[in-house]
Amino acid sequence: MNQLTTVHWQLITVFEGFVMLMPKKVKFRKQQKGKRRGKAWRGSTLSFGEYGLKVMECGYITDRQIEASRIAMTRFIKRGGKIWLRLFPDKPITKKPAEVRMGSGKGALDHWVAVVRPGKILFEMEGVTPELAAEAMRLASHKLPLRTKFVQRPGSEKTAVKAE
Repeated sequence: MNQLTTVHWQLITVFEGFVMLMPKKVKFRKQQKGKRRGKAWRGSTLSFGEYGLKVMECGYITDRQIEASRIAMTRFIKRGGKIWLRLFPDKPITKKPAEVRMGSGKGALDHWVAVVRPGKILFEMEGVTPELAAEAMRLASHKLPLRTKFVQRPGSEKTAVKAE
């Protein structure tokens, strides 16, 4: 049984090309939509890096969008600095197949999303210049469906000037 599971997992990773972000195990497979309103209280300040990307509106960010943003940032900084992901897609989104009549229950799991509210820090970065970080975050923001803003840790402007 265990061998079969590992073979199945390898087929999935080869087919997709890379592993998408998703929880290993959840208590319930399907969730209700919930409300997308309010402000982010947790995760709204820079905790790890010098620079960050802050979201300015409520919405969903899918696992594919997070991965595309991460790849865009990593390729631009050429693995020079360190990047932290501050969000994780833990909400399942279901979808019924095309041309299916109404009723007969909720649809099958389609993808995973992260629910974000205004003020949430999505990515953090350190070990690069402010100009490089701002451009990398700009490229990452083009992969996201929501408005974002580049933020710096207070006092990091002085250290950047002294380093030059």
